[in-house]
Amino acid sequence: MAKAKLVPYRDSIELTAAEMRARAEGFQSVMAQRRSIRQFSRRAVDRSVIEQCIRAAHSGPSGANMQPWHFVVVADSAVKAEIRAGAEEEERQFYAGRAGEEWLKALEPIGTAPIKPYLDDAPYLIVVFQKNYAMSVNHQRQSHYYVTESVGIAVGILISGLQHAGLSTLIHTPRPMGFLRRILNRPANERACMIVVAGHPAIDAVVPVLKKKPLDDVLSFV
Repeated sequence: MAKAKLVPYRDSIELTAAEMRARAEGFQSVMAQRRSIRQFSRRAVDRSVIEQCIRAAHSGPSGANMQPWHFVVVADSAVKAEIRAGAEEEERQFYAGRAGEEWLKALEPIGTAPIKPYLDDAPYLIVVFQKNYAMSVNHQRQSHYYVTESVGIAVGILISGLQHAGLSTLIHTPRPMGFLRRILNRPANERACMIVVAGHPAIDAVVPVLKKKPLDDVLSFV
């Protein structure tokens, strides 16, 4: 087994306890404003903002450092329309019975429906693909590890970055998602796992009245 090459870590910064609390509170305050938006403005967003947020997501940890993700940023209106058509076809089947009564009942307070205009309206659709394996230059298959966990962490960083930059987001997960690989011409070793819709909310955007569980329900210190 090859020996790992290690170098000193020099990038940490020393903060006082008060500075750490202030940073943590500031970040929590920004993220507390995050809501899933379903009415987006067509207002333009500088591409560099999206690129920097994806750069941050790409810095996330991954199993064996395989970085098993690929982000396809869709801004072209014709491609967005094709994605919307494919997503709405899957969603119609979902709401017509594929989901089951219990799932549909759980969705009622959110007010979702098969029609997804935000897939046209938002300036960017970030389609996230997970790479279940890689192919080497000599066509040997290379396994990836903890793919779902790694991609989930990266998307969490992405959403946080977009929120921090002043944008709104929605995670859209039509099932199945095979149409996305076809539309975006991605290889067989990649599987679409979600669409991150990103942009500014419409002036008349509304959100459902929802409550988070009390912190004591989701947090334990041992």
